[in-house]
Amino acid sequence: MNAGPGRPSGGGGRNRRRRGRRPNNQRGPRPAGPSQSRHNQDGIYTAPMDHSYRAALAGNNNGQGARRGPRPGFAAPFAPVDPEPLPMREDSNSRIFAFVDDLFFAAKIQETARKLNVKVEFAKSDKDLAERMQQNGAETKPSLIIFDLNNANAKPLTLIPKLKAKLKKGTSIIGFLSHVQGDLKQKAHEVGCDMVLPRSAFSQNLPQLLRRHGASEDENPTVQ
Repeated sequence: MNAGPGRPSGGGGRNRRRRGRRPNNQRGPRPAGPSQSRHNQDGIYTAPMDHSYRAALAGNNNGQGARRGPRPGFAAPFAPVDPEPLPMREDSNSRIFAFVDDLFFAAKIQETARKLNVKVEFAKSDKDLAERMQQNGAETKPSLIIFDLNNANAKPLTLIPKLKAKLKKGTSIIGFLSHVQGDLKQKAHEVGCDMVLPRSAFSQNLPQLLRRHGASEDENPTVQ
């Protein structure tokens, strides 16, 4: 039978399925069978989500959210405790000198020394150091001399052996540098530097170094 004007072809509309809403008993996705294996109709794997962790977090944190902590098997980073400051002594002479022209480390040394009541003087050359030592008295020798081994103006590799020969074992000489400067570290040890530290280790141990060497002999009898 041919369709007339205004009538759809294809057998009329009597037997056609009318589009509309599904009955209540046909709503929702069909249960997944063994062949689907948690794959949706697009072929993407979707695993069921476990929301039980939310209840655990709510119980542990009282609804304040998760708190981050150290990963299992990893200990918290060690943070050394700053030592106690030394007794204030206005008449004490400086026992620590530094050949440091880096503004960051110079400020760090000054601030740490201030907190510990330790006097640190900065020198630019061996002549400058000799004049400062003379002002402090010939009987007082430096307990510690700090070198920035990248301070080209001070010429550390030339000055360190001179100071070591003059001051003998009564003075410790410590230098710091970048952790990648292995050759410079070896040369500093060869010319008489007692200890060479990377910048990070020097900063971390600075309070302990200043307190130990900044104390007078009666306050710290172990320092020779």
